[in-house]
Amino acid sequence: MLSKILKKSDCASCRFCCSFRRQSLWETPLFDLETKERLEKKFPSAHFRPAGKNSFTVDLSGGYRTDSPDEEAACPFLDSEKGCVLSAEEKPFDCKIWPLRAVRKSSGGKIFVALTTTCPAVNRLPFSEVQSLVKSGLGGKIISYASSHPDIVKDWRGGFVEIE
Repeated sequence: MLSKILKKSDCASCRFCCSFRRQSLWETPLFDLETKERLEKKFPSAHFRPAGKNSFTVDLSGGYRTDSPDEEAACPFLDSEKGCVLSAEEKPFDCKIWPLRAVRKSSGGKIFVALTTTCPAVNRLPFSEVQSLVKSGLGGKIISYASSHPDIVKDWRGGFVEIE
C-alpha cells in the first residue's frame, strides 16, 4: 500500500516495525481467529493471546531475556534474512499500512488516519508526500476497513500525527 513512498529495501534493512518493547506491546498487530488458527498450524512455535473480542496478537513474552523495559522482542514471523515470512493474505492490516494507523481519540469517536512518528524511512520524507498519498484514496480505504473491523482501531496515543 505504501510502495509509492517507501522502498522495500528501506523496510528490509530497518525492521523497526517488527520488534516491540514491553511498553509498546499495544502496538503488536492483530489477527482474526481464522488467521490465528491457520498460523498456529503453519508455525507451531508462534503463540497468541487474546487482544479483543474477536482479535488476537502474538505473545512475545517468551522473547524477552531481561526485565529491562527497553529490551525489544521480534515478531515470531520476522526472519532475520528474509524479512516477514507471512503471505499477503496472512499479514495483519496493521503491518500492511505501517507506519500509518487507524486511530480514534475517544471511545466511539471518529476513526481517522494517523502517522506514527517512529518510522525512520518515513521521517526522511517531506510530510506533504505522506499526506498526499493518504488523501489520494489510501486514507479512505484504511478508514473503510477499520470501520468494518473495529477491533483493529488503535486508541490515540502520543507519537501520532493526524493526517485525515
